[in-house]
Parts: sequence; C-alpha cells; structure tokens
Amino acid sequence: MRVFVTGASGFIGSALVPDLIAAGHQVVGLARSDASAAALTGAGAEVRRGTVEDLDGLRAGAAESDGVVHLAFHHDFTQHEAAARAELRAIETFGEALEASDRPLVIASGGPVGGEQDASLASPSPRNAGARAALALAERGVRSSIVRLAPTVHDHSTCGMVATLAGIAREKGVSGYLGDGTNHWPSVHRLDAAPLFRLALEKAPAGSVLHAVGEEGVPLRAIAEVIGRHLNAPVTPVAAEDAGAHFGFLARILGLDMSASSTLTRELLGWQPTHPGLLHDLDSGHHFDS
Repeated sequence: MRVFVTGASGFIGSALVPDLIAAGHQVVGLARSDASAAALTGAGAEVRRGTVEDLDGLRAGAAESDGVVHLAFHHDFTQHEAAARAELRAIETFGEALEASDRPLVIASGGPVGGEQDASLASPSPRNAGARAALALAERGVRSSIVRLAPTVHDHSTCGMVATLAGIAREKGVSGYLGDGTNHWPSVHRLDAAPLFRLALEKAPAGSVLHAVGEEGVPLRAIAEVIGRHLNAPVTPVAAEDAGAHFGFLARILGLDMSASSTLTRELLGWQPTHPGLLHDLDSGHHFDS
C-alpha cells in the first residue's frame, strides 16, 4: 500500500516508518520541519510538507494514499483540549477523503483501561471525541480502527510520563507515589507499538478498538523504587492533600489504577509484544542522565 503517515518522525512514527517499508509498503510522511523531512528521507519515505492544521494538505495526502495512519498529536497537557479539537478536525478531514472506499484509517488514541470492549470511549475526555469520530467512519465505508496506547510508551531512551516522574523526583529530592503504590500503569515498548499500527492498517476489521498494551500494569511503587535508586533519593508516599503541589498535572491520574488488557487485540491480529518491559528500560539508567 501507499500509506500516508502523520507524526511520521515522532517517537512511534520513527519506528513505524521502517516497519512499514520492511513489510513492502510505500510511505509518505507528513513533515512540518526540515529536520523531520530529512529524517523521513533518510528512512526511505517520501515527504509531504505541512502540519495537521493544514486540512487541505491532509485531504490531499489521504486522497493520494491507499491508507492513512494518524499519529500526530500535540502532547502538551496545558493545551489538551485544543490539541483534541485539532485531532478531531484532522480525523473528519481524513473521513471525507476516504469515504466509501474501504481504505483503512488507523489513529492513535490514549487511555486504555480494562479490555478493548469496555465502554470508556463514552467518557467526556476531550480526546475521545476523535476516537468516536474515527470509529463512526466504519459506517461510511472507511475501514477505520483506533489503537489505544498505554500511558507509558517506552524504550531505552525515554519512558514517557515516567520520565516526568523522574524529573519531579530529581527536583523534589524524593521519589514519591500516592497511597500504598499498588495501583498500576500499563505500558508498551515503542518497537512493539509500531507493528500493531501496521497490522491494524493491513487487516483490522472496520470499527476495531485495539489496545497497544505490552504489560497490563506496572505498580507505581515499583516505578518509584527504580527512580529512587538511580537518583539516590528516598522513596516515600505523598499525602493526597499534597499531591497537586508535589506532582503537578500528574496528580489527577497518579493514584488511579489503570490496568488494561490487550488479549482481544492479540487474538484478532496475532500481535505479540517481544521487547523489554518498562522497569527493565527504566533501570537501564539512560533516563537519569543529566
């Protein structure tokens, strides 16, 4: 297939592009900067210059493709609602270009909790509007699917939100957790997440909800202990009333148990995560380099 990929030079996109090419697909990546364009060219992809706000460019890129993978999202929690609105507009634009073609549209989404059939997409989270819009395109002749990414996508170089926890621990001098620390965060290695997007593009049925979850739940206290060991900082619980001051924006989710399953995804697509787990990558020490 000729595949149009947004976010193609990002953390997951930079793993997806070579995976797609190795599988025999032709990739056209959206690039908003010279550096992104150079990275895509070096990986063997074609380049379409533009941004996710350029709806005419997105429409043209989708119209010229056999399928679309939409990874781009502005991960600034202070601008989350604006980013979600931009994502919704992009998905609607892709839908217009792909309607009645049975071509695939795969989008990245967030916040998997429980199994793939749980009704958490009904929640008022701003980003769920885009996910619902993508799934609705299945009724308009688009083979749409969503890949819900674990909150911690990691490799040896970075651990997503866990890297933020490490930064907080360095600043505060203690590696903290809420409650007794037995609540869980699911995780996935980026080199496992990337092939799942390819498999979804190739064969996911229309309207599929897929979970990119390699580990169903890593205890928060275990994460805090690795951080504390590498920073030589005490590992201590943080009182609920102090959570906002200590953890900032993470306080609202740090005490949640977000265990998630990918059993149905594995059965449907034959996806099998094989790369190291979160604690292994975190313990490699690269995340604590100044």
